[in-house]
Amino acid sequence: MNKQIMADDLREKIIANPNVLLEDADVMRALVGANDDALGSNIVDLRGVAMERLEARFDRLEDTHRNVIAAAYDNLAGTNQVHRAILRMMDAQSFDQFLIDLTGDVADILRVDAIRLVLESADPQASDDLRPTVAVMPEDFIEGYITLGRNMPARQVTLRKFHKVGGSLYGERAGYIQSEACLKLDLGRDRLPGLLVMGSGDPQQFTPQQGTDLLGFFAGVFERCLQRWLG
Repeated sequence: MNKQIMADDLREKIIANPNVLLEDADVMRALVGANDDALGSNIVDLRGVAMERLEARFDRLEDTHRNVIAAAYDNLAGTNQVHRAILRMMDAQSFDQFLIDLTGDVADILRVDAIRLVLESADPQASDDLRPTVAVMPEDFIEGYITLGRNMPARQVTLRKFHKVGGSLYGERAGYIQSEACLKLDLGRDRLPGLLVMGSGDPQQFTPQQGTDLLGFFAGVFERCLQRWLG
């Protein structure tokens, strides 16, 4: 006759609600360990092996779940940033204010260290009176800047490490920039293209592995705002 070594009240609680044990990972590990000890070293407990594999899968699923939640949170935060920046751009009542806001509040909202608007012109020297926010460059400069001179089409959004090529675009801040986003702008029929560059001192803020949908949307809105001011 087996000797009862468990208190009656504890035994009744377990029988009444066995899920308490099943959902406690530490208790289940202890039970499996005790079972392995009872079997001895020459017997393989397939249930124990299966449980270890299930536990490993569960841990991986938990990690995946946390990563998905973190990515969703980051995406939501990025969406809110872009929406706030767009609303700030649309508040401008003049082109001068639009450019001031671009390097001020808009840059702060997007958490970038430098923003520069690049426009191409057949006669760059004729546009020296524009604000420092705007860089006027010769024709085909934008294509070459985005592709780094390679024979390939320029994408609308390019995220990359800052290669220090054309550092004058960021002026005195060029030495601090580690990564950049290049947004190619279509300014309408019979107009040369434009470019919006955003630089960050964080080398991980803009990388080729990141999605570009949000910045593509931002570029589309920026194009329309700029076309309105250019007339």
